[in-house]
Amino acid sequence: MNAFHLARNGSFTSWVMIAVLVSSALNFSCGQEYIISVEDTTEHLRFLSSDELKGRHALSPEITLAEDYIASEFKQAGLKPLEGLSDFRQSFSISEYSINSVRATLNGKPLSENSLFGRVFTDSLVWTSMDANAYEVAMISRDESFRARFGELNRSASSTLVFVDSEHADTFNRYQQFYSRPSRTMSDQNPSVVYVLAPKNFNPNSSFEIHLTTEKTSFSLANVAGYIPGERTDEIVLFSAHHDHIGIRSVVEGDSIANGANDNASGVSSVIQLAHYYSSLAKPERSIYFVTFTAEEMGGYGSRYFSQQLNPDEIVAMFNMEMIGKPAVSGPNSAWITGYDRSSFGQILSDSAPDSVYEFYPDPYPSQNLFYRSDNATLARLGVPAHSISTTPIDVDPDYHQVSDELETIDLDHLNNTIKAIARAAKGIISGVETPTRIDPETVDR
Repeated sequence: MNAFHLARNGSFTSWVMIAVLVSSALNFSCGQEYIISVEDTTEHLRFLSSDELKGRHALSPEITLAEDYIASEFKQAGLKPLEGLSDFRQSFSISEYSINSVRATLNGKPLSENSLFGRVFTDSLVWTSMDANAYEVAMISRDESFRARFGELNRSASSTLVFVDSEHADTFNRYQQFYSRPSRTMSDQNPSVVYVLAPKNFNPNSSFEIHLTTEKTSFSLANVAGYIPGERTDEIVLFSAHHDHIGIRSVVEGDSIANGANDNASGVSSVIQLAHYYSSLAKPERSIYFVTFTAEEMGGYGSRYFSQQLNPDEIVAMFNMEMIGKPAVSGPNSAWITGYDRSSFGQILSDSAPDSVYEFYPDPYPSQNLFYRSDNATLARLGVPAHSISTTPIDVDPDYHQVSDELETIDLDHLNNTIKAIARAAKGIISGVETPTRIDPETVDR
Protein backbone atom coordinates (compact mmCIF):
# COMPACT_ATOMS: atom_id res chain seq x y z
CA MET A 1 0.00 0.00 0.00
CA ASN A 2 1.35 3.47 -0.88
CA ALA A 3 2.59 5.88 1.78
CA PHE A 4 -0.26 8.33 1.31
CA HIS A 5 -2.76 5.52 1.94
CA LEU A 6 -1.01 4.67 5.21
CA ALA A 7 -1.06 8.33 6.21
CA ARG A 8 -4.84 8.38 6.13
CA ASN A 9 -4.82 6.47 9.41
CA GLY A 10 -3.33 9.52 11.11
CA SER A 11 -4.66 13.05 11.53
CA PHE A 12 -5.89 15.03 8.55
CA THR A 13 -3.03 17.52 8.93
CA SER A 14 -0.38 14.82 8.82
CA TRP A 15 -2.15 13.21 5.89
CA VAL A 16 -1.98 16.41 3.86
CA MET A 17 1.69 17.01 4.72
CA ILE A 18 2.72 13.50 3.67
CA ALA A 19 0.56 13.67 0.54
CA VAL A 20 2.27 16.86 -0.56
CA LEU A 21 5.74 15.40 0.09
CA VAL A 22 5.15 12.25 -1.90
CA SER A 23 2.87 13.56 -4.63
CA SER A 24 5.75 14.35 -6.96
CA ALA A 25 7.02 10.80 -6.60
CA LEU A 26 3.67 9.19 -7.31
CA ASN A 27 3.08 9.42 -11.02
CA PHE A 28 0.20 7.17 -11.95
CA SER A 29 0.48 8.21 -15.59
CA CYS A 30 3.73 6.28 -15.99
CA GLY A 31 1.93 3.15 -17.15
CA GLN A 32 0.67 1.62 -13.89
CA GLU A 33 -3.13 1.64 -13.90
CA TYR A 34 -4.63 2.90 -10.66
CA ILE A 35 -6.69 0.27 -8.87
CA ILE A 36 -10.06 1.48 -7.63
CA SER A 37 -9.97 -0.43 -4.36
CA VAL A 38 -12.63 -0.73 -1.70
CA GLU A 39 -9.99 0.15 0.91
CA ASP A 40 -9.22 3.54 -0.65
CA THR A 41 -12.88 4.25 -1.38
CA THR A 42 -13.68 3.51 2.26
CA GLU A 43 -10.97 5.86 3.54
CA HIS A 44 -12.31 8.74 1.44
CA LEU A 45 -15.82 8.04 2.66
CA ARG A 46 -14.69 7.66 6.27
CA PHE A 47 -13.11 11.11 6.41
CA LEU A 48 -15.80 12.94 4.44
CA SER A 49 -18.57 11.53 6.65
CA SER A 50 -16.71 11.87 9.94
CA ASP A 51 -18.03 13.83 12.91
CA GLU A 52 -15.04 16.16 12.51
CA LEU A 53 -16.77 17.74 9.49
CA LYS A 54 -20.04 18.26 11.40
CA GLY A 55 -22.29 17.44 8.47
CA ARG A 56 -20.51 19.64 5.88
CA HIS A 57 -23.03 22.47 5.81
CA ALA A 58 -21.99 24.85 3.03
CA LEU A 59 -21.90 27.86 5.36
CA SER A 60 -20.03 26.11 8.19
CA PRO A 61 -16.30 26.46 8.96
CA GLU A 62 -15.94 22.68 8.65
CA ILE A 63 -16.81 22.68 4.94
CA THR A 64 -13.25 23.88 4.27
CA LEU A 65 -11.89 20.65 5.77
CA ALA A 66 -13.78 18.66 3.15
CA GLU A 67 -12.62 21.02 0.40
CA ASP A 68 -8.99 20.82 1.55
CA TYR A 69 -9.17 17.03 1.50
CA ILE A 70 -10.64 16.89 -2.00
CA ALA A 71 -8.15 19.46 -3.31
CA SER A 72 -5.21 17.51 -1.89
CA GLU A 73 -6.49 14.35 -3.58
CA PHE A 74 -6.82 16.19 -6.89
CA LYS A 75 -3.26 17.46 -6.55
CA GLN A 76 -2.01 14.02 -5.68
CA ALA A 77 -3.78 12.55 -8.70
CA GLY A 78 -1.93 15.03 -10.93
CA LEU A 79 -4.92 17.08 -12.02
CA LYS A 80 -4.47 20.64 -13.23
CA PRO A 81 -6.44 23.57 -11.78
CA LEU A 82 -9.03 24.98 -14.15
CA GLU A 83 -7.84 27.68 -16.51
CA GLY A 84 -7.46 30.99 -14.73
CA LEU A 85 -7.21 29.43 -11.26
CA SER A 86 -4.04 29.06 -9.22
CA ASP A 87 -5.35 26.13 -7.19
CA PHE A 88 -8.29 23.74 -7.11
CA ARG A 89 -10.72 26.10 -5.39
CA GLN A 90 -13.27 27.82 -7.58
CA SER A 91 -14.34 30.54 -5.16
CA PHE A 92 -17.39 32.78 -5.30
CA SER A 93 -19.74 34.50 -2.91
CA ILE A 94 -23.46 34.67 -2.23
CA SER A 95 -25.50 37.27 -0.41
CA GLU A 96 -28.30 36.63 2.03
CA TYR A 97 -31.10 39.15 2.61
CA SER A 98 -33.22 38.87 5.75
CA ILE A 99 -36.34 41.04 6.03
CA ASN A 100 -36.17 42.79 9.40
CA SER A 101 -39.04 45.29 9.16
CA VAL A 102 -42.36 45.42 7.32
CA ARG A 103 -44.91 48.19 7.05
CA ALA A 104 -47.75 47.81 4.55
CA THR A 105 -51.19 49.31 4.00
CA LEU A 106 -54.01 48.63 1.55
CA ASN A 107 -56.57 51.40 1.09
CA GLY A 108 -55.11 52.98 4.18
CA LYS A 109 -55.64 49.89 6.35
CA PRO A 110 -52.58 48.15 7.84
CA LEU A 111 -51.71 44.68 6.57
CA SER A 112 -50.32 42.07 8.96
CA GLU A 113 -46.83 40.71 8.32
CA ASN A 114 -48.40 37.31 7.61
CA SER A 115 -50.28 38.86 4.68
CA LEU A 116 -47.14 39.20 2.59
CA PHE A 117 -43.79 37.64 1.87
CA GLY A 118 -41.11 38.32 -0.64
CA ARG A 119 -37.82 37.51 -2.25
CA VAL A 120 -36.15 40.86 -1.67
CA PHE A 121 -32.64 41.62 -2.91
CA THR A 122 -32.12 45.21 -1.85
CA ASP A 123 -31.35 47.02 1.41
CA SER A 124 -34.76 48.68 1.45
CA LEU A 125 -37.86 48.67 -0.68
CA VAL A 126 -40.58 51.31 -0.89
CA TRP A 127 -43.43 50.66 -3.30
CA THR A 128 -46.57 52.74 -3.47
CA SER A 129 -49.51 52.90 -5.85
CA MET A 130 -48.36 56.41 -6.76
CA ASP A 131 -45.01 55.16 -8.15
CA ALA A 132 -45.91 52.67 -10.86
CA ASN A 133 -42.54 53.00 -12.62
CA ALA A 134 -40.56 51.24 -9.87
CA TYR A 135 -42.12 47.79 -10.36
CA GLU A 136 -44.71 45.79 -12.23
CA VAL A 137 -48.03 44.66 -10.76
CA ALA A 138 -49.36 41.14 -11.33
CA MET A 139 -52.15 38.93 -10.00
CA ILE A 140 -52.53 35.25 -9.21
CA SER A 141 -56.23 34.79 -9.81
CA ARG A 142 -58.41 32.14 -8.24
CA ASP A 143 -58.51 30.09 -11.45
CA GLU A 144 -54.75 29.94 -11.90
CA SER A 145 -52.31 27.35 -10.58
CA PHE A 146 -50.51 29.08 -7.72
CA ARG A 147 -47.40 26.93 -8.12
CA ALA A 148 -47.09 27.44 -11.87
CA ARG A 149 -47.71 31.17 -11.71
CA PHE A 150 -45.35 31.52 -8.75
CA GLY A 151 -42.55 29.87 -10.71
CA GLU A 152 -43.20 32.10 -13.70
CA LEU A 153 -43.19 35.29 -11.63
CA ASN A 154 -40.00 34.33 -9.83
CA ARG A 155 -38.26 34.11 -13.20
CA SER A 156 -39.37 37.60 -14.17
CA ALA A 157 -36.65 40.02 -15.18
CA SER A 158 -38.51 42.89 -13.49
CA SER A 159 -39.31 43.65 -9.88
CA THR A 160 -42.94 42.70 -9.34
CA LEU A 161 -45.69 43.21 -6.78
CA VAL A 162 -48.05 40.24 -6.88
CA PHE A 163 -51.55 40.26 -5.43
CA VAL A 164 -52.83 36.76 -4.62
CA ASP A 165 -56.54 35.95 -4.68
CA SER A 166 -57.87 34.92 -1.27
CA GLU A 167 -58.94 31.54 -2.70
CA HIS A 168 -55.23 30.62 -2.53
CA ALA A 169 -54.98 31.52 1.18
CA ASP A 170 -53.94 28.04 2.36
CA THR A 171 -51.24 27.71 -0.29
CA PHE A 172 -50.13 31.29 0.30
CA ASN A 173 -49.69 30.57 4.01
CA ARG A 174 -47.53 27.50 3.33
CA TYR A 175 -45.31 29.46 0.98
CA GLN A 176 -45.19 32.37 3.40
CA GLN A 177 -43.76 30.14 6.11
CA PHE A 178 -41.05 28.82 3.79
CA TYR A 179 -40.14 32.21 2.32
CA SER A 180 -39.88 33.83 5.71
CA ARG A 181 -36.34 32.46 5.54
CA PRO A 182 -33.59 34.70 4.15
CA SER A 183 -33.36 35.07 0.37
CA ARG A 184 -30.03 34.13 -1.18
CA THR A 185 -28.47 35.24 -4.44
CA MET A 186 -25.18 35.23 -6.33
CA SER A 187 -26.02 38.59 -7.88
CA ASP A 188 -27.15 41.84 -6.27
CA GLN A 189 -28.91 42.68 -9.53
CA ASN A 190 -31.77 40.24 -8.94
CA PRO A 191 -35.26 41.75 -9.16
CA SER A 192 -37.40 41.62 -6.02
CA VAL A 193 -40.81 39.95 -5.95
CA VAL A 194 -43.33 40.64 -3.18
CA TYR A 195 -46.53 38.62 -2.74
CA VAL A 196 -49.57 40.12 -0.96
CA LEU A 197 -52.63 38.09 0.02
CA ALA A 198 -55.50 40.21 -1.23
CA PRO A 199 -58.74 40.42 0.77
CA LYS A 200 -61.99 39.22 -0.73
CA ASN A 201 -63.54 41.59 -3.29
CA PHE A 202 -60.08 43.07 -3.88
CA ASN A 203 -59.94 45.98 -6.33
CA PRO A 204 -56.74 45.99 -8.41
CA ASN A 205 -56.90 49.79 -8.44
CA SER A 206 -56.66 50.00 -4.64
CA SER A 207 -54.11 52.33 -3.12
CA PHE A 208 -51.25 50.69 -1.22
CA GLU A 209 -47.89 51.31 0.41
CA ILE A 210 -45.21 48.70 1.11
CA HIS A 211 -42.06 49.48 3.09
CA LEU A 212 -39.48 46.72 3.68
CA THR A 213 -35.96 46.84 5.08
CA THR A 214 -33.46 44.01 5.04
CA GLU A 215 -30.17 42.95 6.55
CA LYS A 216 -27.53 41.71 4.12
CA THR A 217 -24.90 39.08 4.93
CA SER A 218 -22.27 37.79 2.48
CA PHE A 219 -20.71 34.32 2.46
CA SER A 220 -17.70 32.90 0.62
CA LEU A 221 -18.13 29.48 -1.00
CA ALA A 222 -15.99 27.24 -3.16
CA ASN A 223 -16.30 24.38 -5.60
CA VAL A 224 -13.30 22.08 -5.91
CA ALA A 225 -12.31 21.49 -9.52
CA GLY A 226 -9.47 20.08 -11.60
CA TYR A 227 -9.00 18.54 -15.01
CA ILE A 228 -6.99 16.29 -17.29
CA PRO A 229 -6.35 18.01 -20.64
CA GLY A 230 -7.26 15.86 -23.61
CA GLU A 231 -6.36 15.95 -27.27
CA ARG A 232 -9.63 17.84 -27.84
CA THR A 233 -9.50 20.76 -25.44
CA ASP A 234 -12.92 22.03 -26.48
CA GLU A 235 -14.71 18.76 -25.71
CA ILE A 236 -15.23 18.04 -22.01
CA VAL A 237 -16.49 15.04 -20.08
CA LEU A 238 -17.51 16.13 -16.59
CA PHE A 239 -17.59 13.97 -13.45
CA SER A 240 -19.25 15.68 -10.51
CA ALA A 241 -20.86 15.36 -7.09
CA HIS A 242 -21.82 17.81 -4.36
CA HIS A 243 -19.64 17.87 -1.25
CA ASP A 244 -21.98 19.75 1.08
CA HIS A 245 -24.71 18.30 3.27
CA ILE A 246 -27.19 19.64 5.84
CA GLY A 247 -25.00 20.04 8.94
CA ILE A 248 -26.34 19.93 12.50
CA ARG A 249 -29.93 18.81 13.11
CA SER A 250 -32.20 18.08 16.05
CA VAL A 251 -30.80 15.51 18.48
CA VAL A 252 -31.85 11.91 17.85
CA GLU A 253 -30.64 9.38 20.41
CA GLY A 254 -27.78 11.64 21.37
CA ASP A 255 -26.65 12.40 17.80
CA SER A 256 -27.15 15.72 16.03
CA ILE A 257 -24.66 15.47 13.13
CA ALA A 258 -26.13 14.65 9.73
CA ASN A 259 -22.91 13.11 8.42
CA GLY A 260 -24.15 12.60 4.87
CA ALA A 261 -22.23 9.40 4.16
CA ASN A 262 -24.53 8.42 1.31
CA ASP A 263 -25.63 12.01 0.56
CA ASN A 264 -23.18 12.72 -0.82
CA ALA A 265 -19.82 11.60 0.52
CA SER A 266 -20.39 8.50 -1.59
CA GLY A 267 -20.54 10.61 -4.76
CA VAL A 268 -17.50 12.69 -3.80
CA SER A 269 -15.52 9.52 -3.08
CA SER A 270 -16.33 8.37 -6.59
CA VAL A 271 -15.09 11.63 -8.13
CA ILE A 272 -11.81 11.30 -6.20
CA GLN A 273 -11.34 7.70 -7.23
CA LEU A 274 -12.16 8.45 -10.87
CA ALA A 275 -9.66 11.32 -10.85
CA HIS A 276 -6.92 8.94 -9.69
CA TYR A 277 -7.99 6.28 -12.16
CA TYR A 278 -8.14 8.38 -15.31
CA SER A 279 -4.91 10.19 -14.38
CA SER A 280 -3.15 6.81 -14.46
CA LEU A 281 -4.14 6.19 -18.08
CA ALA A 282 -2.80 7.62 -21.32
CA LYS A 283 -3.77 11.13 -22.34
CA PRO A 284 -7.51 11.06 -23.11
CA GLU A 285 -9.03 12.10 -26.40
CA ARG A 286 -11.51 14.40 -24.68
CA SER A 287 -10.62 16.56 -21.69
CA ILE A 288 -11.93 15.28 -18.36
CA TYR A 289 -13.14 17.63 -15.62
CA PHE A 290 -13.63 16.58 -12.01
CA VAL A 291 -15.73 18.92 -9.89
CA THR A 292 -17.30 18.73 -6.46
CA PHE A 293 -19.96 21.37 -6.00
CA THR A 294 -20.80 23.32 -2.89
CA ALA A 295 -24.24 24.46 -1.71
CA GLU A 296 -26.30 21.88 -3.60
CA GLU A 297 -28.47 21.48 -0.53
CA MET A 298 -29.07 25.26 -0.43
CA GLY A 299 -30.25 25.59 -4.01
CA GLY A 300 -27.46 24.42 -6.31
CA TYR A 301 -25.32 27.56 -6.09
CA GLY A 302 -22.08 25.72 -6.78
CA SER A 303 -23.23 24.17 -10.05
CA ARG A 304 -24.87 27.43 -11.06
CA TYR A 305 -21.62 29.32 -10.60
CA PHE A 306 -19.61 26.63 -12.38
CA SER A 307 -21.97 26.71 -15.37
CA GLN A 308 -21.30 30.42 -15.80
CA GLN A 309 -17.53 30.00 -16.02
CA LEU A 310 -17.29 27.99 -19.23
CA ASN A 311 -19.05 27.33 -22.50
CA PRO A 312 -21.70 24.65 -21.83
CA ASP A 313 -21.65 23.71 -25.52
CA GLU A 314 -18.19 22.24 -24.91
CA ILE A 315 -19.43 19.80 -22.26
CA VAL A 316 -20.11 16.55 -24.09
CA ALA A 317 -21.53 14.71 -21.07
CA MET A 318 -22.00 15.18 -17.33
CA PHE A 319 -21.80 12.20 -14.97
CA ASN A 320 -23.25 13.51 -11.72
CA MET A 321 -22.92 10.97 -8.91
CA GLU A 322 -25.65 11.30 -6.29
CA MET A 323 -26.14 8.84 -3.38
CA ILE A 324 -24.47 5.71 -4.77
CA GLY A 325 -23.67 4.04 -1.46
CA LYS A 326 -26.68 1.75 -1.11
CA PRO A 327 -27.95 -0.96 -3.46
CA ALA A 328 -31.05 -0.25 -5.51
CA VAL A 329 -34.29 -2.16 -4.99
CA SER A 330 -33.27 -4.42 -7.86
CA GLY A 331 -30.10 -5.34 -5.96
CA PRO A 332 -26.39 -4.48 -5.95
CA ASN A 333 -24.37 -3.97 -9.12
CA SER A 334 -26.97 -1.74 -10.68
CA ALA A 335 -27.56 2.02 -10.93
CA TRP A 336 -30.32 4.18 -12.31
CA ILE A 337 -30.00 7.34 -14.38
CA THR A 338 -32.25 10.38 -14.05
CA GLY A 339 -33.74 11.88 -17.20
CA TYR A 340 -32.90 8.71 -19.11
CA ASP A 341 -35.16 9.56 -22.06
CA ARG A 342 -33.90 13.15 -22.46
CA SER A 343 -30.68 12.22 -24.27
CA SER A 344 -28.86 9.09 -25.43
CA PHE A 345 -26.50 9.29 -22.42
CA GLY A 346 -28.32 6.57 -20.47
CA GLN A 347 -28.54 4.23 -23.43
CA ILE A 348 -24.81 4.61 -24.06
CA LEU A 349 -24.09 3.56 -20.49
CA SER A 350 -26.59 0.69 -20.69
CA ASP A 351 -24.91 -0.56 -23.87
CA SER A 352 -21.34 0.06 -22.70
CA ALA A 353 -20.69 -3.38 -21.27
CA PRO A 354 -23.27 -5.95 -22.39
CA ASP A 355 -21.28 -8.79 -20.82
CA SER A 356 -20.80 -6.97 -17.51
CA VAL A 357 -22.59 -7.96 -14.32
CA TYR A 358 -23.31 -4.27 -13.74
CA GLU A 359 -26.50 -2.73 -15.12
CA PHE A 360 -27.55 0.89 -15.82
CA TYR A 361 -31.26 1.58 -16.28
CA PRO A 362 -33.85 4.42 -16.17
CA ASP A 363 -34.81 6.19 -12.95
CA PRO A 364 -37.56 4.07 -11.33
CA TYR A 365 -38.99 7.04 -9.39
CA PRO A 366 -40.29 9.47 -12.06
CA SER A 367 -42.92 10.92 -9.74
CA GLN A 368 -40.18 12.28 -7.46
CA ASN A 369 -38.73 14.53 -10.20
CA LEU A 370 -35.18 13.52 -9.28
CA PHE A 371 -33.85 14.82 -12.60
CA TYR A 372 -34.42 18.33 -11.23
CA ARG A 373 -33.20 17.71 -7.68
CA SER A 374 -29.44 17.60 -8.16
CA ASP A 375 -26.71 19.63 -9.79
CA ASN A 376 -27.19 18.04 -13.21
CA ALA A 377 -30.36 20.11 -13.72
CA THR A 378 -28.38 23.37 -13.95
CA LEU A 379 -26.31 22.06 -16.86
CA ALA A 380 -29.26 20.26 -18.46
CA ARG A 381 -31.07 23.60 -18.72
CA LEU A 382 -28.14 24.72 -20.89
CA GLY A 383 -28.45 21.75 -23.26
CA VAL A 384 -25.75 19.54 -21.72
CA PRO A 385 -26.46 15.78 -21.61
CA ALA A 386 -26.31 16.08 -17.83
CA HIS A 387 -27.66 13.22 -15.75
CA SER A 388 -27.41 12.00 -12.18
CA ILE A 389 -26.41 8.42 -11.47
CA SER A 390 -27.83 6.97 -8.26
CA THR A 391 -28.47 3.61 -6.64
CA THR A 392 -30.39 4.44 -3.47
CA PRO A 393 -34.02 3.32 -3.04
CA ILE A 394 -34.97 6.91 -2.27
CA ASP A 395 -38.65 6.17 -1.65
CA VAL A 396 -37.92 3.92 1.33
CA ASP A 397 -34.46 5.03 2.46
CA PRO A 398 -34.70 5.68 6.23
CA ASP A 399 -31.48 7.70 6.39
CA TYR A 400 -32.04 10.39 3.76
CA HIS A 401 -31.41 13.80 5.39
CA GLN A 402 -31.25 12.15 8.80
CA VAL A 403 -28.50 11.96 11.42
CA SER A 404 -28.44 8.22 10.74
CA ASP A 405 -26.77 8.70 7.32
CA GLU A 406 -23.52 7.22 8.62
CA LEU A 407 -20.62 5.21 7.21
CA GLU A 408 -22.07 2.07 8.79
CA THR A 409 -25.15 2.28 6.53
CA ILE A 410 -23.08 2.08 3.34
CA ASP A 411 -22.58 -1.10 1.30
CA LEU A 412 -18.90 -0.53 0.59
CA ASP A 413 -18.49 -3.30 -1.98
CA HIS A 414 -21.51 -2.03 -3.89
CA LEU A 415 -20.15 1.54 -3.79
CA ASN A 416 -16.75 0.49 -5.09
CA ASN A 417 -18.28 -1.69 -7.81
CA THR A 418 -20.42 1.26 -8.89
CA ILE A 419 -17.36 3.50 -9.24
CA LYS A 420 -15.58 0.87 -11.32
CA ALA A 421 -18.66 0.41 -13.49
CA ILE A 422 -18.87 4.15 -14.16
CA ALA A 423 -15.16 4.21 -15.02
CA ARG A 424 -15.70 1.46 -17.61
CA ALA A 425 -18.95 2.86 -18.99
CA ALA A 426 -17.52 6.34 -19.56
CA LYS A 427 -14.60 5.21 -21.69
CA GLY A 428 -16.55 5.27 -24.95
CA ILE A 429 -17.52 8.90 -24.38
CA ILE A 430 -14.07 9.95 -23.21
CA SER A 431 -12.42 8.30 -26.22
CA GLY A 432 -14.73 10.16 -28.62
CA VAL A 433 -16.27 6.95 -29.94
CA GLU A 434 -19.62 7.81 -28.37
CA THR A 435 -21.29 11.24 -28.14
CA PRO A 436 -24.60 11.62 -26.29
CA THR A 437 -27.33 13.63 -27.95
CA ARG A 438 -27.93 17.08 -26.47
CA ILE A 439 -30.83 17.85 -24.16
CA ASP A 440 -33.40 20.28 -25.56
CA PRO A 441 -33.47 23.12 -22.99
CA GLU A 442 -37.05 23.90 -23.97
CA THR A 443 -38.13 20.55 -22.54
CA VAL A 444 -36.52 21.13 -19.15
CA ASP A 445 -38.93 22.47 -16.55
CA ARG A 446 -37.40 25.66 -15.26
